[in-house]
Amino acid sequence: MGDKDIVTKEYMQDSEIFADAFNYLLYDGEQRIKPEQLKPVDTTAIVLPYGEDGQAVPIQKYRDILKMVTVMQDDKAAYLLLGIENQSQIHYAMPIRNMLYDVMQYASQVESAAKSHRRGEAKPETGAEFLSGFYRTDKLLPVITLTLYFGAEPWTAPTDLYGMLSGDTDILRFVDNYHLRLIAPAQIPDTEFGKFHTELRLALQFMKKSLDKNELRELVQADEAYRHVSRKTADMLNIVTGSGLPYEEGKETVNMCVAIEEMRFDAKAEGKAEGKAEGMAEGMEKGILGAIGICRDLGLDNNEILTRIIHKFSITQDEAEQYLNTALSHA
Repeated sequence: MGDKDIVTKEYMQDSEIFADAFNYLLYDGEQRIKPEQLKPVDTTAIVLPYGEDGQAVPIQKYRDILKMVTVMQDDKAAYLLLGIENQSQIHYAMPIRNMLYDVMQYASQVESAAKSHRRGEAKPETGAEFLSGFYRTDKLLPVITLTLYFGAEPWTAPTDLYGMLSGDTDILRFVDNYHLRLIAPAQIPDTEFGKFHTELRLALQFMKKSLDKNELRELVQADEAYRHVSRKTADMLNIVTGSGLPYEEGKETVNMCVAIEEMRFDAKAEGKAEGKAEGMAEGMEKGILGAIGICRDLGLDNNEILTRIIHKFSITQDEAEQYLNTALSHA
């Protein structure tokens, strides 16, 4: 499992984040599923279909995350099994993959019911109940699987089983479709992000804008919430988007606005330092003045600014002071 798969799975294990994703999917953002209602479920799915000569052949698959929840619907308790499959890359057979997980989970529930009946917890009323092991009054818990795509590009893979099948409509009407339940940042309208109520909103918006540095910078500067992002969310975004945002170790929260400005400062300093080596005096001056502007945006005092540009551009104290005075005179 790659770094992206590990970090996204760990991130979505958080019950608040998990509940937020499903409240968006199922209830249009209404907070119906509470984090404390979620109970982890074994993600190992084992089903025993019949092989050759009637022999049972075990098949085992591992989901990313599976939790059980009790939700009140019209004053009645609805019990659901909710699963999340995290994707850092587009998967062109995702409908089949999720359908298999769901079917195996239903098969496991049937097998669990049969085991309880074999223990004598309930007696069959008919021979058919005895033979099938599943009684007429038995019911299964609904299984809903959500695919959460941690990518900035639009999801271009099929979103249902029909999208993977050949054949005309006269044939397909005899085939039951399976729909992919998908959250993909690029396909969420900007007006929809307010329906998320945890830092999942910040993460999804960041991923959506991550391909355009200017749009990303505007996003984090305009939203105060990006100045106090949890380390967990910041680390996940750094790995998933490959942003390489610099921030201090050991702090519980990260100012994403400052981190982006720091990255711009470093990039500008490195680029213009190369220009200096080639004798590009005009470009050098423009780069240093631009870096000073970024430092001032970060709220650094004059001494801190001097220290930074001396270090980044390998210039003398006198040269740094001259550039600083020039920048202040044009401010």
